[in-house]
Amino acid sequence: MSALIPGYSPRIGGEITSHVQALAETEETLPPITVHRPSMRVIDGMHRVRSAILRGRQTIQVRYFDGTEQDAFVLAVRLNVTHGLPLTLAERRRAAARIVVSHAQLSDRAIASLTGLSGKTVGEIRKRTAEGAHQPLARVGRDGRTRPLNTELGRRLAAEYLSANPGGSLREVARVAGISPETVRDVRDKLSRGEDPIPVRQRFSPAAEATKDRTPPAKDEHQGRRSFGSPATVHRMPTDGRSALAALRKDPSLRFTEAGRVLLRLLDPHIMFADRREQLIKDLPEHTLGMLSRAAQQYAASWSEIAVALEERARQAALNPQSSTGIRIS
Repeated sequence: MSALIPGYSPRIGGEITSHVQALAETEETLPPITVHRPSMRVIDGMHRVRSAILRGRQTIQVRYFDGTEQDAFVLAVRLNVTHGLPLTLAERRRAAARIVVSHAQLSDRAIASLTGLSGKTVGEIRKRTAEGAHQPLARVGRDGRTRPLNTELGRRLAAEYLSANPGGSLREVARVAGISPETVRDVRDKLSRGEDPIPVRQRFSPAAEATKDRTPPAKDEHQGRRSFGSPATVHRMPTDGRSALAALRKDPSLRFTEAGRVLLRLLDPHIMFADRREQLIKDLPEHTLGMLSRAAQQYAASWSEIAVALEERARQAALNPQSSTGIRIS
């Protein structure tokens, strides 16, 4: 008991004395408390801790949690919402305000399910609390799936794919573009009417602006405008990773193949991390630094091996260009 530290309770007024007294007088075996192992702070069960102290206990049964401090608070909220004394509306709203900042990647509905609030209420709290703060381009829903906040990029990919493959099914195009089949249907209908597939409300949103490539689009030689489905002409090799990724995103041979999309998705977080590297490293808990360093070294070694393999394949293609076209010469 002496090793425990009060910690992650979302309750504003602390423990309720009458409830502590009631637990101390019960003859039933109480469930284990939940403790953040790295800090020994109590995540859930302070009423049980206080009641055990009243009964003169020296030990208490514990379940340990090994995640981050931010995740420990989310767990504390979830556990207190689903059992024991219910949190007040004020406590749940305050908890939601903290989670929309620490876990900005969670959707409003996901946070609502954690805090016992409505998705609309969480959305209003996010607007007030996280205004001006960095927001991800996609959010994780209650089902664990990641969805983009803005579908402009997906709609553009769908429009290009439909132009190049008019017979593509809704599900096929949805899988390629990363949007829902219903959104693909809307894109197809707009194209058939000669309309812009991007709704006005999505054309200049911050999320869409953040995903736009900074390099000029490919031009049609005769019309001077972009041709859907045609690969961009590469005039020079980009010298830095960011420019290279921007150019690669434009290449349909990557966007419309599973291997290409996987690699692009893996490369995206590295560019985002580069922008915030110093701040992220500064904010990491000290007890995790050694393990994170070893994990980073292992991932760096893996990427280095991939880079060497890619460079070797590029060298072989340069020596034998006919073999890289997919055309066999007998």
